[in-house]
Amino acid sequence: MPLGAREQELTARFLLAHPERIAVFIRQHRWEELAALADFAARDAPDALAQTDPALYRALRQQITDYRIRGWGQLNSGRLRELASKPGAPRSKSAARQP
Repeated sequence: MPLGAREQELTARFLLAHPERIAVFIRQHRWEELAALADFAARDAPDALAQTDPALYRALRQQITDYRIRGWGQLNSGRLRELASKPGAPRSKSAARQP
């Protein structure tokens, strides 16, 4: 079952806040969640947040910068979505519920 837009954002923000979990998601073949992360990071923090919530904007910018410095910016969302659509791919789980 595909992730909704809100669940994609929550998953991406969870993984940005907990970058040590990205490798776990790769090992678990959770391609759809990883594609959501790659898309979110590619779009960067919304500029409107700089005016409406400067603290959240700075936090997201820092997390996305750390994500890229660690090399995760090389994740290809198109390829991850291909992997997610293959038969036998594991179903998505909400990252927000992960410990």
